[in-house]
Amino acid sequence: MTTVLIADDQPLQRLGFRMLLQGTPGMSAVGEARDGAEAVRMVADLRPEVALMDIRMPGMDGIEATRRIVAAGGRTRVLILTTFALDEYAHAGLRAGASGFLLKEARPEEVLAGIRAVAGGDAVVAPRLTRRLLDAYARQVLAPGDATLPAADRRLGELSDREHEVLLAIARGWTNTEIAERLVLTESTVKKHVGRVLAKLGARDRVQAVIMAYDAGLVRPRS
Repeated sequence: MTTVLIADDQPLQRLGFRMLLQGTPGMSAVGEARDGAEAVRMVADLRPEVALMDIRMPGMDGIEATRRIVAAGGRTRVLILTTFALDEYAHAGLRAGASGFLLKEARPEEVLAGIRAVAGGDAVVAPRLTRRLLDAYARQVLAPGDATLPAADRRLGELSDREHEVLLAIARGWTNTEIAERLVLTESTVKKHVGRVLAKLGARDRVQAVIMAYDAGLVRPRS
């Protein structure tokens, strides 16, 4: 049974998600939070597998709540809810440790698939969508012609040459199949490299690895 905490300040949104979860075999809504602070407290008490987290809430917002939930080191993984028009919030949520994000307008089956993916340890955001999101965000916050790159994270220096190649491929939005084809590797070998990259970087999933690649200046937004 996948346990889910719903964090949203809109009663109708919470009701809709609760009805969706209650009507789905293998899913259970274990609690509802009206703001970020309440979500943090309820996660600590209930220890759900997934927190379905809205961003815009009164008091503590979903981004800060996500940061605190992840920092606590429990089993709960956070799935951010946002709108595509607010890319900067999604980026901030991912940097805070969320395992992915869904659009508010997502279809019920997409929400359920996202919850299952996060509960299973995967990132919800597809590689190409991740790249498109971060490109859009980076174009907004990087000044035109700015050649200054953030200092590389020391953990990047622990990657082998091949692992560095794989990280760049992940950041470019390539799937495991595409990485295997372009680097002339088997998919099983690619999966092992991806696992090592995530472990060395301390990244929870591919989304977090892409964030680190952007922050280190390894990847620049496409014009």
